[in-house]
Amino acid sequence: MTSTRPVTLARLRGYAIARSLFTPTTLPAAFRRMGYVQADPIRAPSRAQDLILRHRVKGYHDGDLERRYPRLRIEEDALHNYGFLDRELQALLHPRAFSQPLRIERAHPQLIQPVLDFVRANGPTHPRDLDPQHGGKSVTNYWGGSSSAATQALDILHYRGALRVTRRVNGVRVYAEATHHAPDAAGLAGEERVQRLIARLVDLYAPVPEASLRQLTMLLRYGAPHLETALRDRAMVNAAIDAGMLRECRVDGVNWILPAAETVRGAAPDAVRLLAPFDPVVWDRRRFELFWGWRYRFEAYTPPAKRRLGYYALPLLWRDQVAGWANVKSDDARLVAEIGFAQARPREAAFKRELDAELERMRDFLGATRIGRIAYCR
Repeated sequence: MTSTRPVTLARLRGYAIARSLFTPTTLPAAFRRMGYVQADPIRAPSRAQDLILRHRVKGYHDGDLERRYPRLRIEEDALHNYGFLDRELQALLHPRAFSQPLRIERAHPQLIQPVLDFVRANGPTHPRDLDPQHGGKSVTNYWGGSSSAATQALDILHYRGALRVTRRVNGVRVYAEATHHAPDAAGLAGEERVQRLIARLVDLYAPVPEASLRQLTMLLRYGAPHLETALRDRAMVNAAIDAGMLRECRVDGVNWILPAAETVRGAAPDAVRLLAPFDPVVWDRRRFELFWGWRYRFEAYTPPAKRRLGYYALPLLWRDQVAGWANVKSDDARLVAEIGFAQARPREAAFKRELDAELERMRDFLGATRIGRIAYCR
């Protein structure tokens, strides 16, 4: 029976939390449900992908994704950001076609094919395997640092879909020839691919403010540059609505987009969760402010003197409120946390009990032996 209660911001908030933080399941099932998990190399206290998955995979521990990756039907690739995708979603992004050579191809046009030939002939290839074979040329990478041209050639071949990441060794990608690309999406026109990609992003981040979805659609050019013309077409969101993939509702003057088959229902449990800065619950900063009335910023790249929350502040979700944040680290096998609050610190006994339970889960996830100092600021 369809609810006739009016949709309010509080109901949207509960729905967003309940649908995203679903009952923990297996790692393959979590990927089938989410489709995508954002990756980030910073470990403070763990990588973003692990912090995201620990809430959604039963018995998950730090590094499980990297350990189990070679046996899973998922791929490292670019969507709107770099991350891990199930292969069904990745199929919508390939083949990537380009009208112009990419930067490394322009700078070293003689390098790309020999690198591809080397991987095909030798199998799984670590970047260091190439340097003796290809001169070890040093070039400026996309972050302003330096890396070998051969390493960037591997990255470009991966981006183009010729190679895949087969595993990592101490965080470094090992590449092999990509032979897995599914033909299921091969016959889809660009507009239909875009509609399906938009629908998958909405499914990950719903409910999405319409303005945020427009930005997400533009960010998709990172993973689907060959679909840029269709992605620039502002009518694509409306086309997905007309196709029955999405629907919209208006709450407090804001248009929200959600999957067409879903109704706004669900409630946040009486629990504390420390979320990754890129967790789907908090990823959209516009939605974050609409839901919780304060501005969360990721400050790892902010000069220390200008940080308000901390180097890698984890949003602290209590029931349906992001009440503050925590900076957590594992120090000499002890879990150490500094916790701050956006407004007043919750005083209920239930909050203290649930915070202790979440810190214990974090301790177990990180493999720390005990919980050490817990400090409160503000």
